[in-house]
Amino acid sequence: MTTDPFEPRPEHKFSFGLWTVGNPGRDPFGDPVRPRLSPGEIAALLGEVGAWGVNLHDNDLVPIDATPAERDRIVRDFGQACERHGLVVPMVTTNLFTDPAFKDGAFTANDPAVRALGVQKAMGAMDIGAQLGAKILVMWGGREGTETDGCRRPDVAIQRLREAVNFLCEYSISNKYDYRFALEAKPNEPRSDLYMATTGAYLGFIPTLDHPELVGVNPEVAHEHMAGLNMTHAVAQAWEAGKLFHIDLNDQVIGRYDQDFRFGAANPKAAFWLVKFLEEVGYAGPRHFDAHAYRTEGLEGVKDFARGCMRTYLILKDKAVRWIADPEISELVAELDRGSQPSPPIGQYSDATARALREHRFDRQALGARELAYERLDQLTIEILLGVR
Repeated sequence: MTTDPFEPRPEHKFSFGLWTVGNPGRDPFGDPVRPRLSPGEIAALLGEVGAWGVNLHDNDLVPIDATPAERDRIVRDFGQACERHGLVVPMVTTNLFTDPAFKDGAFTANDPAVRALGVQKAMGAMDIGAQLGAKILVMWGGREGTETDGCRRPDVAIQRLREAVNFLCEYSISNKYDYRFALEAKPNEPRSDLYMATTGAYLGFIPTLDHPELVGVNPEVAHEHMAGLNMTHAVAQAWEAGKLFHIDLNDQVIGRYDQDFRFGAANPKAAFWLVKFLEEVGYAGPRHFDAHAYRTEGLEGVKDFARGCMRTYLILKDKAVRWIADPEISELVAELDRGSQPSPPIGQYSDATARALREHRFDRQALGARELAYERLDQLTIEILLGVR
């Protein structure tokens, strides 16, 4: 039995996509540097490093031109490989961005045949996922966007997106698949502008759907950081709304292209606050690492990358426990939450509470003069992260 407190276990629900550890190191400026692994080989690798789950796009597993017989054989063989290596398939998604047919988007494309093809392809991914036991469908609109807004009115694009999501929800209900749909935002890339740029945009879109109870979000660290946003705030809004159905963990230098670094590699402090939040609120869904190894790495480096993602999460989880238990931090937090002078309650409106609030006289100078020890609190956080406290 291992004595390493940062060894991944099934209850941690760590998952990787076939496209993550299977990434051959190709980028827009260079050819692949690693051999492509088969889905079965990826399942073996993930079993070796201690992952719990493996996720996939439809075409990560089944070639886009496969016959029905080939599809059935491939899915059956992969399911057996997952079983051999102790993996589950919690989530599937659909590749609606690689094939040239989707160069102008899928669900929002101008051509009705392209929109129908996109929905058909998503249905096929749902069929594959259902066969493998998946209960979450992530929907990332990789090319649902523009280079010029002359191509279509953006409100029309939103209407088309709603039509597609509504159709797929009905397909899940009709087939008793019990999917929960997790919508994934991104500000740009590969299009100049994507229609649903932030998690908040999707949270505003979901209530307009026919089945909002089936639809939530899949925030991704890199996508929020690309726009210079705070990932923990996006996740907290989704959680508070009951819509955090899935999460993509990776890392990203703010303002850069989509780097998909190992979790915690670029912004360990931001990663700490995110882990602390997820653990404090009791998020019980998959912790999916949508990232890939540096292009410098071979197969062993890919294993180091995967182990590093999980290990960093567990180290930061331990740091969060230490932060919460630290007496000085606890005292500071308690003091910050303590009211400095009497004030009427504002939690529940009534004419009486409104009248009391209007008539109350605050000591505004005292409120402005109150010192808040955020510098000390932040320094103590850094000392815990750096291992000196």
